[in-house]
Amino acid sequence: MQPKRVIDLLPLFILLDITSSGTVCSAFSQHLPQLIDAVNEARAYYAENYGNVSSVTAANDCRNLYDDSAVRLARLLKDGGLTIGNDDARAWVTGVLDNHRSCLYELQDEREGGGGLGGFAAKLNASIINLLAWLSQRGSMFEGDSHEVSETEYNGSLELWKPETSKAEFVVSKDGSGSHRTINQALQDLAKRGSNRPGRVVVYVKSGKYHENVEIPRYMRDVMFVGDGMDRTVVTGNRNVVDGSTTYSSATFGVSGDGFWARDMTFENTAGPQKHQAVALRVNSDRSIFYRCSFKAYQDTLFTHSLRQFYRNCQIHGTIDFIFGNAAAVIQNCDIIIRRPMNHQSNMVTAQGRGTAYENTGISIQNSRILPSPELTPVKGSFRTYLGRPWKEYSRTVVWKSDLDGVVDQRGWCEWRDGFALSTLYYAEYMNTGRGASTIGRVTWPGYHVLTRPRDVAPFTVSRFIQGQWWIPASGVPVSVFM
Repeated sequence: MQPKRVIDLLPLFILLDITSSGTVCSAFSQHLPQLIDAVNEARAYYAENYGNVSSVTAANDCRNLYDDSAVRLARLLKDGGLTIGNDDARAWVTGVLDNHRSCLYELQDEREGGGGLGGFAAKLNASIINLLAWLSQRGSMFEGDSHEVSETEYNGSLELWKPETSKAEFVVSKDGSGSHRTINQALQDLAKRGSNRPGRVVVYVKSGKYHENVEIPRYMRDVMFVGDGMDRTVVTGNRNVVDGSTTYSSATFGVSGDGFWARDMTFENTAGPQKHQAVALRVNSDRSIFYRCSFKAYQDTLFTHSLRQFYRNCQIHGTIDFIFGNAAAVIQNCDIIIRRPMNHQSNMVTAQGRGTAYENTGISIQNSRILPSPELTPVKGSFRTYLGRPWKEYSRTVVWKSDLDGVVDQRGWCEWRDGFALSTLYYAEYMNTGRGASTIGRVTWPGYHVLTRPRDVAPFTVSRFIQGQWWIPASGVPVSVFM
């Protein structure tokens, strides 16, 4: 049967009725036809050249990603103009671009060489990047310097929720003592409620190991997962690229619904280092929060895919590029634990995917600890460990006020290949401590910076980077909003 064109499968038609009275809408009315043509070209190429199971997986990823993009653009544009603030607009449009890139990345992985997909990529990017460039010129409402303030704790539902006294709409328990035995059964019942539900939905997952791959779709907004603690409530899977998954679909737990919160859980992928890309958690949820959670895998553990994310008091375990993606992510007061890789490998903590200077994305690691795991500690001198390497041309990562164990190599950072992005990336360190924190002997790339003033690191605080003072307090999670 002849497959349908991508444009037939996606609700992008809802954008065609948008008026062009506003500057943003004019930009979209100019570039949307090119975007549609590029999508159709990619689908036609797929229909002609792909036929294996793995390609079908990539095509399914693309359908979901484009569908998410169309819905987000429809929310962004209304009555001929922007309906939200500029920070939100830049985050959302960048998220749309991330979705397009992910599709292209997966399709390119399906065949040798780049071939006919190169033109598709150019058409796809141009219609979004021009809008991002315009939005970046408008600036942010948070352009002043941040000031030193004490850490703040709030009374909110994620922090205060207790199994003994609080109510959960769904209780998942392997022993049958809850409303459901699996997480996916609970989500199936939640889906039946549709979007007509008040407030936040709480899913309490009792202690146990849940062998299932979970996806929180875009229409499941404001969902809160609570477990019984790290390594007590565990969601586990083993999908991986070697065995036919895409990087995107390998995630044991994927989140697309905005406003997702999680506490006291472990998300893991047990595929092992020999299976290469194998994601434990993938997040493309705007204003998402993970508190006292653990993420365990080897390569590509935590896929901070897109939009704004906050991690607090978490543990992140891995080897190669194990915090990666193009979200605006703040990782605060977390343990980043380096595992032992295979004998021929080195460790890279981050691989950030910012592709243009217009994207307000990056990884900000604040007040955290980077240290070896027990199995790496005795042999840590045999493996090189770096703070990151540039996955994309404008890769951006800042490590500040964190404790760096001596496991971190003296150079600090690693090239991706042949000098790629060394002038355009932005890597920085500020007031770190520990045996691995000395900046003597660090790389001398044009894009690497040793920051010395609070104003230099202020753009990477919770307030400036992810506008977290507006949405994190409702959770009750402790947070250093400014410095």
